[in-house]
Amino acid sequence: MDIPETPPNQMSFWEHLQELRVRLIRAIVFVAGAFLVIYSFPFGLLKGLPPLRFLLWKWAQMPFLEAMVRQTGKTASELQPWAFTDLTEPFFSLMRLSFWAALFISAPFVFYQVWAFIRPGLHPRERRFVVPFVVVTSGMFLLGAAFAYFQAFRFLGDILFQEARLAGLRANLRLDSYLDLFLYTLLAAGLMFELPVLSFFLARFRVLTAGWMLRHWRHAATLIIIAAAFLTPGDVLVTTIFFSVVLLALYMLSVLVAWFAAPREAP
Repeated sequence: MDIPETPPNQMSFWEHLQELRVRLIRAIVFVAGAFLVIYSFPFGLLKGLPPLRFLLWKWAQMPFLEAMVRQTGKTASELQPWAFTDLTEPFFSLMRLSFWAALFISAPFVFYQVWAFIRPGLHPRERRFVVPFVVVTSGMFLLGAAFAYFQAFRFLGDILFQEARLAGLRANLRLDSYLDLFLYTLLAAGLMFELPVLSFFLARFRVLTAGWMLRHWRHAATLIIIAAAFLTPGDVLVTTIFFSVVLLALYMLSVLVAWFAAPREAP
């Protein structure tokens, strides 16, 4: 399936749609292939381990399981907190987890397709950013997901399970509800860490400047606090402060990135 060879400034509306369709199909095929490998790969035939989707589930539950161990003083084998109320819930939950894992793994290829679609509209000197764009965009997204897994979940788990322990409650968690929280937090953190990348391109195309961002930092801080208050689970004050500080730090980093990316006027 070939992409039109027409020069970018002469491409018609339908040719742009054709190119978008090709990029979307390639991204979907790549994600689907990664999903099939993750969900059905017979990993146990190689190293005597369970299939990859079960290893993925073990990895996904680890942050909150470790928080429960810290709060209760019991071992992980004694807790057994997971339950399901529908026979199809484990099947579809593991399938959903495998799909999102495939999406995360495919992030570099997907970001490349995004770049390949917008590349014809750029100047020749701007097209050399293809490798930095894919590397930095994918790296920041995965860095945000790693931050959520290793830091945010540790913080949230201690807060949430401490509240349950003080109330004398016993954990009986549904897989589906837990995966909602797990995947949502990873995705949200990954997107949050794209803020400096977005600022770079907006500044590069003169949509915003570092000075404008500094002048409106109070408005940005207010919006960040409101968003954190509505979107974060658990104790409102503690989690709001935690995620607000993270977002404000990313905002200030974005100011520096926007200053660096701003086109310099020729003397």
